Amino acid sequence: MHIQLTFDNLKEEQKDILIARLYDYCVGFEESGSSLKAIVKRETIDGELNELFQHFNTKPSVEEIPEQNWNQLWESNFEPVVVDDFVAVRADFHEPMTNIEHEIIITPKMSFGTGHHATTFLMIQLMRGIDFDNKTVFDFGTGTGILAILAKKLGAGTTLTTDIDLWSIENAAENFKRNNIHDVVLKQSDNEVQGKNFDIILANINKNVLTEAIPELSNQLQKNAFLLLSGLLSSDETDITDLCTKYSLFLTEKRSRNGWIALKFNKL
Repeated sequence: MHIQLTFDNLKEEQKDILIARLYDYCVGFEESGSSLKAIVKRETIDGELNELFQHFNTKPSVEEIPEQNWNQLWESNFEPVVVDDFVAVRADFHEPMTNIEHEIIITPKMSFGTGHHATTFLMIQLMRGIDFDNKTVFDFGTGTGILAILAKKLGAGTTLTTDIDLWSIENAAENFKRNNIHDVVLKQSDNEVQGKNFDIILANINKNVLTEAIPELSNQLQKNAFLLLSGLLSSDETDITDLCTKYSLFLTEKRSRNGWIALKFNKL
């Protein structure tokens, strides 16, 4: 049995934070004005989520709903995303986009990374300012594979992608094929240690995972390489920047959107 949680009178920043925090528990979201609906399994609301609601001092209305085709529901709410004049992200059932440099087609399943969330949007913006030509890339926590796809479109050489979730691996593989992306190594793994050195590492996950991973990610960066991080709130900036400085990573650019940030570090 699934239930629908409805949050009313939310600010945009509150909706973004709730979506990020609920993502691992939900099979779908629907936004309408200041309201947010999230569909979760019955047993989840009875356990982990109650603590989350107490933390955010919010109590959604709860409604049991019949089983349905969740992917179809997700598709019905998927709209194209345009990041400046740089990248357009759409599903295959949308019309091709024009007047942009790169178009990425994403099958809108439940893997994270369609460009809708601020963190993916910000990572794409940061990638625009980097020379990817023939560079080795590690996309740690690839989700839909969207950042790896963009890296390859920007000329990246050997690209390694990992994710802990099997459905993300399957979805990323599908998206690589759909975008005619080749020479990408795709592995199911939550280990940041890959035993290789990279010119560019992309990691759009969350603060807790990044805090644990940064030391090893830094060790795998070539000299003058780049580390791009997101999945971070504005309040996380000082902690992450201080930690990165300890590992010879220096902040060179920051992007922000709706209370979220993406950071670009250079390994000297």
